[in-house]
Order: sequence, then structure tokens, then C-alpha cells
Amino acid sequence: MKLFDDEINKTMNLLPKDGTVHYFGKIVSADAADRYFRELLDTIEWKNDEAVIFGKKIITKRKVAWYGDSSFSYTYSNTTKTATPWTKTLLELKEIVEAGSGESFNSCLLNLYHTGDEGMAWHSDGEKDLKKDGTIASVSFGAERKFSFKHKYSQEKVDLVLEHGSLLLMKDTTQTYWLHRLPPTKKITESRVNLTFRVIEY
Repeated sequence: MKLFDDEINKTMNLLPKDGTVHYFGKIVSADAADRYFRELLDTIEWKNDEAVIFGKKIITKRKVAWYGDSSFSYTYSNTTKTATPWTKTLLELKEIVEAGSGESFNSCLLNLYHTGDEGMAWHSDGEKDLKKDGTIASVSFGAERKFSFKHKYSQEKVDLVLEHGSLLLMKDTTQTYWLHRLPPTKKITESRVNLTFRVIEY
């Protein structure tokens, strides 16, 4: 099932079963998207991501940052991060996303992919710190990239392209039954910033 060039229907569930994903397309103007992209590159406290896999510490080329309402701890890939206070830009984007989605969020994990060579392997966001079956709002700036879902049992796949300044919502049982990934590609040389607004339970 491919949705690359289809007309955007914000109410359509992109998943055939066992979860809910809505793609809103571009939620800010092109000029605003360009401004937010520059501000995020310049003002976020980016750090190379770390993971512990089979007891070995891995440092990724991709960079990450973790922000929130308070100094939440968030553990994934066997490493723990502590949230930094919101920046003005992140609060603006949080307000836009909450108004557009009707959801509320208390934290945000950001990823910086320098080129298409950097991606993310199949995974689901099911960490114990996250609200069970809570909504995750994914906002993208910069290079347009393919984004894929795969059902954990049936292996059904759904692909779409995340545009500059766009919003994707993943909610309900999506993380329980579906994996998602950002496949690497040699065709893209520009950077991409992705924000995933989340709800941490505390």
C-alpha cells in the first residue's frame, strides 16, 4: 500500500488494522517550515545518539535531543536521557501540533539526520516510560524522506513520504502491532530534523 502521491485525507487511517495513523501533510507554510528548520538546527542541544547492543556501546552519526515539561528520564536502547527545558521554538511547535491534533504532549524526542545515509531500523516506540497506547506526533523539517510501517505478525507494509513541515500521528495500538523505520537512501544529501512529541508517564 503506497501513499506517495495520493491526495491527503487527514481523517483516513493509513493502517489496515491494529492501529491508527493519520497523515496531516504540511501544517505550516513553506516560509515557516524553512524558519523552524534553521532554528532547530541552530538552537537545539544536539548530541550523537548512544545505544548499548549486546553489551557494546554504539555511537550513531544521527544526533538526538530530548526536551520536556520537567527533567523526565527516558530510557531506550539501554541508555537513559534526561529532558532539557523547552526552547521557545519547541513550545511554538508544540502549540501548533496540539491545536491541530487535539492531543496534549509533555515531551519531545528530536532526531537530526545529516544525509539520507542516516536512517532508523525497524522498531516500535513501546518503552515503559511512554503512556500505554498514547499518541505520538511526528513533525518533519528539511529533506523529504520515505517512512515505512510493517505489521509485526502479518508483515503487511505501508509506505509514505514525510514532507517538509508535515505532521504524522501514531496512536492507539500502533506501537503494539506495528514496527516503523526510516530507510536509508543514497539519493538524499540534505539534512532532516524530526520531532516526536510524546507523553511520558510519571
